[in-house]
Amino acid sequence: MKKRGKKYNAALALIDQEKIYTIEEAIPLAKQTNVVSFDGTLDVSFNLNVDPRHADQQIRGTMVLPHGTGKTVRVLVITNSKLEEAKAAGADFVGGDELLDKIQKENWFEFDTMIATPDMMGSVGKLGRVLGPKGLMPNPKSGTVTNDVAKAVEDAKAGKIEYRLDKEANMHISFGRLSFPDEHLAANLHAICDRISKARPSVAKGTYFKNAVIHTTMGPSIKITFPSRS
Repeated sequence: MKKRGKKYNAALALIDQEKIYTIEEAIPLAKQTNVVSFDGTLDVSFNLNVDPRHADQQIRGTMVLPHGTGKTVRVLVITNSKLEEAKAAGADFVGGDELLDKIQKENWFEFDTMIATPDMMGSVGKLGRVLGPKGLMPNPKSGTVTNDVAKAVEDAKAGKIEYRLDKEANMHISFGRLSFPDEHLAANLHAICDRISKARPSVAKGTYFKNAVIHTTMGPSIKITFPSRS
């Protein structure tokens, strides 16, 4: 068993392990159980009653949180045809093959999200082994391969998040920072819960949410329920 520090143990003592808290109860409690000195994040973790090994039970998508994530997102747009549109939308870096060469030759990764127009994917795909493991490979399903570059940049800057089940049917999503007002965090979390509820596969039977918890960066978990829980 992993040995915990005094701060963690003191935070853990504030949580009733037998109770399932509402979102409105859990968020201020999570702030009380914060164990870091910086402006950490709040994360939600779900375990769902589905089998991700089957294509019709995989849950993956993107959404923009009502109050963003609190993170500054550096956006790189790879395009030859939408240069001015990308710059006007607020992209941090805009270019074509020269930026792909910089990534490959200089191991340059001073960006958090890569967006590409479809005509550039032939070149971008050659860096798949480099971009894929870092979660930076553009993908049409996540809206990062598109001709509507302006919307993609605006969404990324506004706090667009991606959610996806792992092979154990777990999902982990950050929904804001500790410095956010409680009501903003609650709105973000309700939006996530609503989206995941609506993504329930038609073949899923019985209880959909087997477990749901929130926690701060390095803090203890707090079990939650919510109106759409089933």
